[in-house]
Amino acid sequence: MTPAHGPGTADGSVVSAAVEFRGGSAMIPAARDVVHGFAARLAERGVRPADTFLDAARLVVSELVTNALRHAPGPCRLELTLVGDGVEIAVSDTGEAFPTFLPRDPARIGRHGLEIVTRLCAEVITKPHATGKTVYARLPLT
Repeated sequence: MTPAHGPGTADGSVVSAAVEFRGGSAMIPAARDVVHGFAARLAERGVRPADTFLDAARLVVSELVTNALRHAPGPCRLELTLVGDGVEIAVSDTGEAFPTFLPRDPARIGRHGLEIVTRLCAEVITKPHATGKTVYARLPLT
C-alpha cells in the first residue's frame, strides 16, 4: 500500500481528518470521537459505508492509538483519509520499534490488538520516518 497522501496533496476534494495527541489515556476516547466526526463528513459527501464501518473504524483507531500510547514516548498523530472504496487510518508515533505479531494463544489475556486490526483491514503496513514510525491501515467502506 502506498500512503494516500502527503503534505503537498491536501485539497478541498479530499475527505480527511488529522489530530495531534500529546499523550495520556484521554487520547483514546478522543480518537474515537475523531472517527465519529470523520464519518459525519463522509455522510455529508454522500458516502454511505456499510453499517459495520463505524464500529470497525472506532475499534481499529482505538487499537492503533492505544499501541502508540503504550509503546512509544511522546506525541502521536491520527489521520483518516477517504481513499477510493476505503479509509486509510494512519497513526504516527515517536517509537522506533515496529508492531510485532505474537504467536496465536487463545489463553493469552490482552495483546490481541494487531490481530484485530489485520482481520478488519484490507492492508496494514508500517513505515519508519525520521522521528519514529507510521502504521497505515486500509479499512474497507463496505
